[in-house]
Amino acid sequence: MHHKVFLIILIIAVAPAAFAAKITSTDQLIQAMQKKYAKSWYKTATFVQKTTNIDKDGNKKEEIWFEALSVPGSLRIDITPIKDGNGILFTNGQLYSFKNGKVDNSRPFVHPLMILGFDIYRLPQADVIEKLKGLKFDLSIFREDTWQGRPVYVVGAKQGDLHSPQFWIDQKNLYFVRMLRPGGRDGAQTQETQFNKYQKLGGGWISPEVIFIVDGKVATTEEYSEMKADMPLDPKLFDPQYFATVHWKE
Repeated sequence: MHHKVFLIILIIAVAPAAFAAKITSTDQLIQAMQKKYAKSWYKTATFVQKTTNIDKDGNKKEEIWFEALSVPGSLRIDITPIKDGNGILFTNGQLYSFKNGKVDNSRPFVHPLMILGFDIYRLPQADVIEKLKGLKFDLSIFREDTWQGRPVYVVGAKQGDLHSPQFWIDQKNLYFVRMLRPGGRDGAQTQETQFNKYQKLGGGWISPEVIFIVDGKVATTEEYSEMKADMPLDPKLFDPQYFATVHWKE
């Protein structure tokens, strides 16, 4: 066979695979994320978090939090010292805050960072889309961009719009790296969250540096340590009535 003809046949044979891999919509993006990690992404994770809040005068306040994740849907935060019984629990679409081991208040709450960073790999696609729409992301707006020197997909905002609800996904590794959305009472503020410095964890990834920015100023940083995946965790950890009595770390 003439090698030019052979090359053309080869190109035609390879082309459909190349085109199929091109992600051009939010639906395709979620599909690709799930295809890549649905079998491997960890079901549980635990880590110790140093939380630093920075006020408008630049004063820093540090706390150590113990965090336990059950994917999809549940995150428990114990604020040290544990004996004080203070913390937060996100589970079943609710947020519970605890003072002295008792529920201080609770309200319906869908945690966007849990959906985008973790649950997206372990929820049915229809549920993911419903939750993202509920969080006011316009899933019909889809484009490509660059973030921290890497190609990303951006959902929810056109080029140059850094205020509308939007999330950014790393193209190569298909994990969440950035979210922007309006904040404050009237939505005049811009709140940004970054998931940085990703490292492998279990059959997935974790970003041990999380940064929260309000109107361009860093308001909170989180640094994770002692990260572990697929730990056996007692379901009672995520049950509000056992918050004070069941712990994964003392």
